[in-house]
Amino acid sequence: MKKLLTYLRPYTKECVLSPLFKLFEAILELFVPLVMAAIIDTGIANGDKTYVLSMCGVLVLLGAVGLIAAVTAQYFAAKAAVGFSASVRGALFSHLQTLSYKQNDTLGTATMITRMTGDVNLLQTGVNLTLRLLLRSPFVVLGAMIMAFVIDPVSALIFLAMIPVLYLIIWTIMRITLPKYKSVQQKTDAVLRRTRENLAGVRVIRAFNMQDDEQRAFDSENDDLTDFQCHVGRISAIMNPLTYAIVNIGIVALIYVGAIRVDTGIITQGMVVALINYTAQILTELLKFANLIVSITKALAGAKRISDVFAMTSDQTFGTRTEGDENADIIRFENVGIKYYPDASPALSGANFSVKAGQTVGILGGTGSGKSTLVNLLPRFYDITEGAIYLHGANLHEYDSDALRTRFGIVPQKAVLFRGTVRDNLKWGREDATDEELWEALRAACADSFIREKELGLDSPVEQGGRNFSGGQRQRLTIARALVRRPEILILDDSASALDYATEASLRTALRELPFHPTTFIVSQRASSVRHADLILVLDDGEIVGQGTHEELIETSEVYQEIYYSQFERKEASV
Repeated sequence: MKKLLTYLRPYTKECVLSPLFKLFEAILELFVPLVMAAIIDTGIANGDKTYVLSMCGVLVLLGAVGLIAAVTAQYFAAKAAVGFSASVRGALFSHLQTLSYKQNDTLGTATMITRMTGDVNLLQTGVNLTLRLLLRSPFVVLGAMIMAFVIDPVSALIFLAMIPVLYLIIWTIMRITLPKYKSVQQKTDAVLRRTRENLAGVRVIRAFNMQDDEQRAFDSENDDLTDFQCHVGRISAIMNPLTYAIVNIGIVALIYVGAIRVDTGIITQGMVVALINYTAQILTELLKFANLIVSITKALAGAKRISDVFAMTSDQTFGTRTEGDENADIIRFENVGIKYYPDASPALSGANFSVKAGQTVGILGGTGSGKSTLVNLLPRFYDITEGAIYLHGANLHEYDSDALRTRFGIVPQKAVLFRGTVRDNLKWGREDATDEELWEALRAACADSFIREKELGLDSPVEQGGRNFSGGQRQRLTIARALVRRPEILILDDSASALDYATEASLRTALRELPFHPTTFIVSQRASSVRHADLILVLDDGEIVGQGTHEELIETSEVYQEIYYSQFERKEASV
């Protein structure tokens, strides 16, 4: 929580001025019952209309000045709260970027979205209300009690008995609801996760006619969240009737005692009215304070969840090396293995191979054989659990993160484009790339033809996720984006799955003719995609069961033979 408060430091002025203006407004409000008492005891009692009108003018003046003070306080509070939440959200987003893939997988997308939106919004509301009410409400309650003692100490004893009871009720309810609001946020995560999965997989759900099952699962989680929120809400709702009951009992006692003391001439009728007004002020402020406590409780639960993320530090460490031995093999695996979780089965084990600069490496295998895992180890998206990987003769752990990852151009399995223009997306590869270099990358990725057909060319709009392009077009644009960087090592992770054979063949030819000759890793389930590679790695159940050229593997590897001939036969049958 202390870390989050540091984001309020730029708004120290607002955090001071907002409560001060609210306290000024509260002071003005405390004078209102005294003016009312004066109107009753002096103006009405003496039939002095001029005095009554003048005091009414004072009430209007107090209200107008109080309104200006309240609006000013709200301005400063809102400025501080919105600025604070923007800083926290930006810092949280930046911090999430520093975490490893494994930590992001552990947190989960739904949780990260909830913490960056819902939890930060709770913090914003909590800060806003705290600046305006945390000091004001107790000040008015205390001030009203003091003014009551000034008017009549005996009647004020009722206030002295009433206020501790009210505070005890508020404190008890706060202590009960605080941990429960944290559970509410966790259940919100579950609902968000279910919603996100359903929206992302809507086509699959409909293809297998699972709408009713998913609806039931969503209803179950949503009902669980609703029931728990209602449970917490019922506990919080007890606060209002309890406080009203205590205050109304106090008013009854005050009227009874006040009537006796007016009858004996100790106090005036105006003083009794003033005391009742102070009681109403106490009730109003305590109800505000009760709602403030609920908001603060929610904000603290959100702050705890955000702080938990900030407390996480990347489980990856990097060295300072920026260069290796350029004469050594560009990549070498020595008995490499990885488990994603300690108790899980190895996703890859016993991997040994070496690659020379400029070579093309094909990685072939069935679904779940470890192909993507292997290439994700190269830029250290995930860390190995055994063995070692060398880049230009130096262990990957010795490299600086930027020096390591700028060497790679990566095209992931899922083609991801961002909202903007074609130029914006391509310049993710290199910000200072010229239009000529962008067109060169598009030509190499066989994507220039459909971009030239568009009226705006490189400035053609790209919708979120690239949904205004076909699957094959998205894949070619992501390949072009990687080529703009002119990487030393190019990784194509099943990035041509949406392309027909002719387009894929043209793409392979264009990649071989690249002027900067990158070392290329091609992950595929198509034997034709890797057939002409300098080195083919055949994976099965997380192990390299064959490596060599096509001619060597077709003679020695049963797994490669099974994959190749089955696909070759299907291809022939389709001709």
